[in-house]
Amino acid sequence: MPKTTTMTVRVSPEVSEGLEALARDTKRSKAYLAGEAIADFVERNSWQVARIKAALEDARSGSPGIPQVQVEEWMDSWDTDQELPRPEAKR
Repeated sequence: MPKTTTMTVRVSPEVSEGLEALARDTKRSKAYLAGEAIADFVERNSWQVARIKAALEDARSGSPGIPQVQVEEWMDSWDTDQELPRPEAKR
């Protein structure tokens, strides 16, 4: 099984020029830099999507939660003289 695969990606001329400059300055190939950027993007976004799916599943299960407005009020109170205690999930 091959360790890599080839794909074609369309980017704007500005991105292509920036990638070319970065490749030259770092003495790496454009393909290497693009591959690293795509791998980082996939890892970061896969983690985020998995967390969103888990949160939606948890919300649909009927488990206790905290209303968004309470979370926002709590966060808005941070670094103030009247900082609110962390809201607790309703049981």
